[in-house]
Amino acid sequence: MSTQEIQEIREKYYGEATRYMDNAKEYLKNAKKDGDYYRDTKYVRSACGTAYSGLLIALDGFFILRGVQKRGKLRKAISYYQDNLGKIDRKMLDNLDVAYKVLHLSGYYDGINSVKVIKEGFDSAQRIVEKIKPTNGNV
Repeated sequence: MSTQEIQEIREKYYGEATRYMDNAKEYLKNAKKDGDYYRDTKYVRSACGTAYSGLLIALDGFFILRGVQKRGKLRKAISYYQDNLGKIDRKMLDNLDVAYKVLHLSGYYDGINSVKVIKEGFDSAQRIVEKIKPTNGNV
């Protein structure tokens, strides 16, 4: 893969993942933070689902850059991401595990409203997105 192709992939996937993360942060603003808790779980759930989708987009770009083969056109299970990250980058896998449990399971499905917990999920997702940032040469 040429340097230009790598840069184009980074720009495409980073841009899209960042757009999702920015949208998720906007949803959180609508959740009305009250001390240590958000008051409107509808917006928390939307924010968590959107942030989680953004990190999956970033991982898809990361895997393309690393030459990981797709599994056809079927929806990918979390095990696809965990298995492949486990072979490439254990720290990213740790971030994925936190983001998956916080954003996808606790935030999106269960509607947890703890500001601290949601922040940790967002931080873990953001660390994954930053791995494909176009100025980052570490892929």
